Amino acid sequence: MAMQMKIYVPPHPLVKHWLAVARDKNTPSTLFKTAMVELGRWLTYEAIRDWLPTIDTQVETPVGVADASFINPQSAIATIPVLRAGLTLAEGAQTILPLASTYHLGLVRDEETLKPSCYLNKLPEKFTPDTRILILDPMLATGGSMMYALEEVVKRGGNIDLTRIICVVGAPPALKELGTAYPTLTIYSAMIDEVVNDVGFIVPGLGDAGDRAFNN
Repeated sequence: MAMQMKIYVPPHPLVKHWLAVARDKNTPSTLFKTAMVELGRWLTYEAIRDWLPTIDTQVETPVGVADASFINPQSAIATIPVLRAGLTLAEGAQTILPLASTYHLGLVRDEETLKPSCYLNKLPEKFTPDTRILILDPMLATGGSMMYALEEVVKRGGNIDLTRIICVVGAPPALKELGTAYPTLTIYSAMIDEVVNDVGFIVPGLGDAGDRAFNN
């Protein structure tokens, strides 16, 4: 049986609330950034439910002994925000995964070809095979930037089966391309919209997340 990419749209009310705040064109920059941080937090919370390795043990309470489960402190976790808009999601993700290593990847999209080019790559030379990797990018429109990011991860030994993408809004062109290239990939998104316009923006989407978050 052929593998199929998994896409989750969590029905959490806080995800829906902050998505609505981010979508509203009248939301000021400071509140938009807050919304993106919160979406990064709650989408990360959903994404790591069955993802982190744990250790089963026992602890002594003030009145007895109880079974306990801890996140394995030896497990390698990496977050990769795609700059610059991904920084807002990463800020929220770090509140959930404070010990994760953060590696920045700066991409800019050509407005005519819609193809990405890289201006900053701080990924490590090599990921260990068991590293759990979160790639954070608010918009999956045409898929070009995320395809670039995934190629860089795979080039460095990253395991796609242990890689998850967090975005705010995804669209069919990106999802089709990613699913074809990486059928074992898992994506968490606040919403899937149906249309990408002629200039590569998701409709209704939420506009340019970087410009709105950083007020320029």
